[in-house]
Amino acid sequence: MLNVENIRKDFPILSRKVNGKPLVYFDNAATSQTPQQVINAIVNYYSNYNANIHRGVHTLSQEATDLYEESRKKIQAHFNAKFSHEIIFTSGTTHSINLVANGFSSSLKKGDNIIVSALEHHSNIVPWQMLCERTGATLNVIPMNNEGELVMTAYDKLLSKNTKLVFCNHISNALGTINPIETIIEKAHAVGAAVLIDGAQACPHLKPDVQALNVDFYVTSAHKMCGPTGVGMLYGKEAWLKKLPPYQGGGEMIAEVTFEKTTYADLPHKFEAGTPNIAGGIVFGTAIDYMNSIGFEAIANYENDLLQYATKKLLDIEGLKIYGTSKQKTSVLSFNLEGIHPYDVGSILDKLGIAVRTGHHCAQPIMDFYKIPGTVRASFAFYNTKAEIDILAEGIKKAKMMLS
Repeated sequence: MLNVENIRKDFPILSRKVNGKPLVYFDNAATSQTPQQVINAIVNYYSNYNANIHRGVHTLSQEATDLYEESRKKIQAHFNAKFSHEIIFTSGTTHSINLVANGFSSSLKKGDNIIVSALEHHSNIVPWQMLCERTGATLNVIPMNNEGELVMTAYDKLLSKNTKLVFCNHISNALGTINPIETIIEKAHAVGAAVLIDGAQACPHLKPDVQALNVDFYVTSAHKMCGPTGVGMLYGKEAWLKKLPPYQGGGEMIAEVTFEKTTYADLPHKFEAGTPNIAGGIVFGTAIDYMNSIGFEAIANYENDLLQYATKKLLDIEGLKIYGTSKQKTSVLSFNLEGIHPYDVGSILDKLGIAVRTGHHCAQPIMDFYKIPGTVRASFAFYNTKAEIDILAEGIKKAKMMLS
């Protein structure tokens, strides 16, 4: 059982006020808040170890390098990757996806097809559209149903010997749906296709095991997991990472450079050109340590309890409709009030100190499916409380009264 009051003390921002009201932070799907332990680790790096890594013989450089590579090993252990060099530090999920998309530019051709799901974030749609434009490959889409679930029978029909790549998010950022990625991966592999899973929304709530999943690529961002912005990771099976060409050229990713020819460094450095976000990489490991100290099973159980409580509370409000009603979902509620634009509801809630997200959540095809301009999205984390959900429900009622 989580001691939520103690956990909340780790997050200094939760004690501040917004518009004269205590902050109720329900925008966790966009970015989680940062505990003091992670903030301290950032300060500690810049206070004591600030130096470029991998290149210096001096003490600071060696210490920073050790901390950076220790963090890579923490991430490897957390996701159960076979090798630490299968963990590539990136600037985040979007960077990771683009790195893989760029790598397949030279291997796809006209007649090939790639598959994405209808539940994707734009970051897991646009790079593949660009890849198809460059290569002549075709982009196919697994459709969704009214509950916000993927239609798996349609997926079966889309798969063929010409399918080279399949891309799907583990959890929908807009609806909270948990997708059946085990089945998606297994069926893709049966036709010889590689699979990339976007885990940005999953990793704050559960602990993916990339070897058990047998996934080819898995990507996520630290800032969804109590870490800093501007750092994330790409997991790739060693065999695939060796096949793909580098995404960027520069320092660190080389073995030898002459004006006639450059040879590339071994993994993981082949994909890590230039000076990285060193502090970010180090404290990504700190954030993972923090979340593991709480326990992902405890987090999942507590957040599911919050989701059930909030769902019942909000459905008691007349004229409120929830989008995304899959039985398998995480702590996200996407909703609208009948006849009221989501932006207006979000603005009123902000005046009451309640932070929610409004709009299409970088998932415009989902909104087009429902024929709506967007939704109000309340997304919960392990440091939120039922009392805060009560405040949200009262805020929605007040917004409805003011805007009707």
